[in-house]
Amino acid sequence: MAKQEIVGKRLLVLDTNVLMHDPTAIFRFAEHDVFLPMVVLEELDRGKKGLSEVARNVRQASRFLDELMSAATVADIERGLPLEPYRNIQNGERLRASGRLYFETRSFGTPLPQTLPGSAPDNHLLGTVMGLQQQHPDATVTLVSKDINLRIKASVLGIHSEDYYSDQVLDDLDLLYRGVGELADDFWETHSKDMESWKEEGSTFYRIRGPLVSDWHANQFIYNERESFHARVQSVEGEEAVIQVTDDFTQARHTVWGINARNREQNFALNLLMNPDIDFVSLLGQAGTGKTLLTLAAGLAQTLEDTRYQEIIMTRVTVPLGEDIGFLPGTEEEKMTPWMGALMDNLEVLTHTDTGGSWGRAATADLLHNRIKIRSLNFMRGRTFLNKYIILDEAQNLTAKQMKALVTRAGPGTKIVCLGNVAQIDTPYLTETSSGLTYVVDRFKGWPHSGHVTLLRGERSRLADYASDHL
Repeated sequence: MAKQEIVGKRLLVLDTNVLMHDPTAIFRFAEHDVFLPMVVLEELDRGKKGLSEVARNVRQASRFLDELMSAATVADIERGLPLEPYRNIQNGERLRASGRLYFETRSFGTPLPQTLPGSAPDNHLLGTVMGLQQQHPDATVTLVSKDINLRIKASVLGIHSEDYYSDQVLDDLDLLYRGVGELADDFWETHSKDMESWKEEGSTFYRIRGPLVSDWHANQFIYNERESFHARVQSVEGEEAVIQVTDDFTQARHTVWGINARNREQNFALNLLMNPDIDFVSLLGQAGTGKTLLTLAAGLAQTLEDTRYQEIIMTRVTVPLGEDIGFLPGTEEEKMTPWMGALMDNLEVLTHTDTGGSWGRAATADLLHNRIKIRSLNFMRGRTFLNKYIILDEAQNLTAKQMKALVTRAGPGTKIVCLGNVAQIDTPYLTETSSGLTYVVDRFKGWPHSGHVTLLRGERSRLADYASDHL
């Protein structure tokens, strides 16, 4: 690699975990050059076996590298392979990279691996970066890694390092769409001119025009507590919007499978969950905000009472909180049951009945067993769900690619509800801004058949509320 070729540019040295996380990473650095040390290629080779998401990403990264090198000579590799614009196979986006890809064709390292304690591959990688810095003092050499500890070691040694940010949906979680907006007290004074209202099928609608309307999204909820006004945005066209007054599920006469909303956000969530025109719902919130209970109540009401859906399918990511308990015997449903404790606890609350004694309880349990299925995400690929009510719990532990693979399983008449708390991510290398749940909330924002609500207030118990705030 000639020194003058990278002067004035950045030379980005990629760690193995970057390609394991995103196999298209080499195409995502615009005009900058990318360098792959030999130790990274060796770690990719060791990680290619298996059926995990990481192994699939490693194999895809290897295929990309093989395509780039298919017609290259030794001299071409030494000069650096041009990174041509590449179409991402995941979503069709055009990845425009104009830099070059370099490999470690000769030793750039220092005696660091022998002198610094710790992981030999990491030390070899750090030594390679230090060697590149010495050989190209005019270029900015940056180590890109998702390993926090490796970045700390790099900083100690004076190596510039960065996290991999290209997979982040948002720069800051505070920018995430919340699905709810508060109206100013003077809103009606500035937006009531030429306002139209009408009733249709028992609901009240308004057509409003004004400057703030253009910032709304379809199925966003707006409210003004001073006037006790709660509404859902049905459609937005420029500075004109049609809004619908929400159903009030807080009243005792308006229950969903015996459940009433206890606060404003829960009421908004039930309006989404009970709306047959909305195919995708995402609910975010801390523990105890009622995400699972509301979702199950709406699912039971629409499956067993309204027969809108044939059955309820429950699933979640199987990431343990503590040490793994090992092999679980039984069928797919029996293996998934320990992971479904939260769903089963809420189901017990919703289906508890003293009517009919033990026989009535047994009949209820048998009915639920036939209409509620527990499935593993590992066997979702290739399936199509027709007229199903799918509940995806702990969705914050999914990657954007896994989330797409699941949502695209939905067939006609199917509704998908994603539940999660982005503050409780257990999957390695996933963050609040790169989680699959954050991804779908942002990408589905404004689609007429999707809705999102962030639940704020805990309703589990005073003990749980106090623990959430003070522990």
